[in-house]
Amino acid sequence: MSQSVRRALDLLGRLAFGPASLDDLAQDAPVHKTTVMRLLQSLEEKNFVVRDSQRRYTLGPKFFELSALALEQRDIRTIARPHLQQLAARTGHTVHLAAFEGPEVVYLDKIESRQPVRMYSRIGLTAALHAAAVGKVLLAGLSQEQRASVVAGLTLRPLTPRTITDPARLLAELDATATQGWAVDLAEHEEFVHCAAVGVRDARGHIVAAASCSVPSVLLEGGRDIHDLLPDITTCAEAISADLGWVPVEIPVERTPS
Repeated sequence: MSQSVRRALDLLGRLAFGPASLDDLAQDAPVHKTTVMRLLQSLEEKNFVVRDSQRRYTLGPKFFELSALALEQRDIRTIARPHLQQLAARTGHTVHLAAFEGPEVVYLDKIESRQPVRMYSRIGLTAALHAAAVGKVLLAGLSQEQRASVVAGLTLRPLTPRTITDPARLLAELDATATQGWAVDLAEHEEFVHCAAVGVRDARGHIVAAASCSVPSVLLEGGRDIHDLLPDITTCAEAISADLGWVPVEIPVERTPS
């Protein structure tokens, strides 16, 4: 790689952390200020950087255009597969990846359990929005107005005696799911099967899929609980999200003056 290309990429990497003036960028660079200015001019000509009202440089529209195109070319199932396999290896249980396809939630991938008791599910089958943990997570990723609209149009058919069939109760659970970042179904979608799911985010932070573990209730005897799997599922979902380009924003903690 040429020195000029390397230095231009270093400048873009620096601007990823926020706007900076020419002086700021030159101070951090291993080359003279005039070289930095020349590189910035070339990047500005191609819209990789722009200047704001304070004459500070920021990442430009061309950068984001190429980033979006690159992410669109990456198939979520291919990206998620190794992380799903790791989750299945850690837990020993059935692992799913699900996402919206039109108005329905569809299983995009499945890793079979090592247990003798197997799940009735396969890639391409749909999951009930109101009953499956993956459905709840995906619904919770919508705005409150969108959730209410979708729930109003659902037929809340009881799939098991524990399926939520009351719209108000379902909306309350979706609100809780949106806050906590995960959902469970306790034999609501299939009798004798418990499931926990966590949302997968894209580069914009939108929930675009759900990773889950499903466990027959007979394997949860002796004090074990489906919630115990949430840390592993969360690790899996966060790893997939990171590979999709999601960078979580840390909210500064306000400190009380001593």
